[in-house]
Amino acid sequence: MWVFSTAGCRWLGAIGSLAVTVGGWAAGTLPVRGGRGLWEPHGPGVTVAGTVLAYLGLTLLIAAWWQYGRLLAAGAADRVVTTLGWWVAPLVLAPPVYSADVYSYIAQGAMVLEGHDVYGAGPAVLGPGDLGADAAASVGGHWTHTPAPYGPVFLVLAQAVVKLTGGAVVPAVLGMRLLALAALALIVWAVRGLGGDRRPGALWLAALNPLLLVHVVGGMHNDGLMTGLLLAGLLLAVRGRWVAGSVLIGLAVMVKSPAAVALLFVGVLVARRTGGARGLLKGLLPGAVAAAVAAGATLVAGTGFGWLRTQSVAGTIHTALSLTSDVGLGLGLLTGDDPEPVKGAVQKLGLLVALGLIALLARRVWQGRTDVVLALGLSLLALVALSPMVQPWYALWGTCAVAAVAWDTRPGRYLAVLCAALTYETAPSGHTPWYGFALTGLALAAGALWLRREPWPPPHAPAAPVTPAAPRPAPDERARRAG
Repeated sequence: MWVFSTAGCRWLGAIGSLAVTVGGWAAGTLPVRGGRGLWEPHGPGVTVAGTVLAYLGLTLLIAAWWQYGRLLAAGAADRVVTTLGWWVAPLVLAPPVYSADVYSYIAQGAMVLEGHDVYGAGPAVLGPGDLGADAAASVGGHWTHTPAPYGPVFLVLAQAVVKLTGGAVVPAVLGMRLLALAALALIVWAVRGLGGDRRPGALWLAALNPLLLVHVVGGMHNDGLMTGLLLAGLLLAVRGRWVAGSVLIGLAVMVKSPAAVALLFVGVLVARRTGGARGLLKGLLPGAVAAAVAAGATLVAGTGFGWLRTQSVAGTIHTALSLTSDVGLGLGLLTGDDPEPVKGAVQKLGLLVALGLIALLARRVWQGRTDVVLALGLSLLALVALSPMVQPWYALWGTCAVAAVAWDTRPGRYLAVLCAALTYETAPSGHTPWYGFALTGLALAAGALWLRREPWPPPHAPAAPVTPAAPRPAPDERARRAG
């Protein structure tokens, strides 16, 4: 049937994306005030209808994405970037969907302009006459009084958006979406470079991923910018340009701190290329370059070094997807009246285990047993899985790296199922209702059953890849070639 072809998937995904956008106009994370008649809250009937339409559109998008991936795995040739354009286009003018974080970003940029300490207070300090006051009124829950956990590079970008738009909600949101689209373009460029002969499928799992589309383009999470800078830096390092790569990774750290994990693997690359004791010493230089970038960016931004003390604020907010927080809370309730000490201990233990896994993967890269891109992706996934705070879109950190080199392997297939399922967890309003978890569980079960019954790529798939294949060199060999 035509609908199961690559062209059919392109149309089906675009229709799903359009339905998500239209549903978002009725049930998205609409601003409390300042919507200018475009993004205004509606009655309960319209809101429910918008929510249903958005979930139906999301299901169409996921179905089109999954079938598209099956066709690519079976050897179909298609213009993946063109398909991405079709699926992204409807979301460009959508209101914020699946998250209210963009209002925090705008309010924090306004706080910098108004002279407030963004690392000492939350958006609640903005008064009615201040820039960004309308955005601050729409900041949800805990984040109203929470200092910014983001680096000064991101705050400078948010500040620029607020300055250019005067802090008006609709123009400011669209300005932040332009940053999200730039992040998407950076991810596409980096994944294409890292993917080699795996480019079409790599872009399928990384850039066309519905989890990325709804949370980076639709929700404008700055995780997209962090991931794009991180992968671009890794690409340059793999090509032998480790100084420039370290600069980009340093900028990524100044968006969100987990990007620092990449510095370890760039250091291993540099050390392996040089060899010997001199190589071990030289392997420390990427971290030094990134530290210099962080210090310079902080001084230029003028926001101070308060970001050093706010990196743990997100961990104080309990999220149901955090395994260590859930286990710690359960054990704490069983052993005493105050579960917080036990919960905190389990959270710290989880981070120690994650650091151990990261060190093990770095050692395997040093030994030449694991590709550096794959190792970084798995490290970021381990960090997310064992972190005290986990959001669905955090899975994109490692998924985009794994996609570049292993989209058609077992880890890639499992990540595809996980991403598809996690896309259902959050409602268009940004809340996490009980039925979101139920839909996530059903999608996980359906995906696992599908993969068990239908190997991917299928047994009848042609052996030849979409583009001429070439053996993928080991990390140090690629560095020598580039050098």
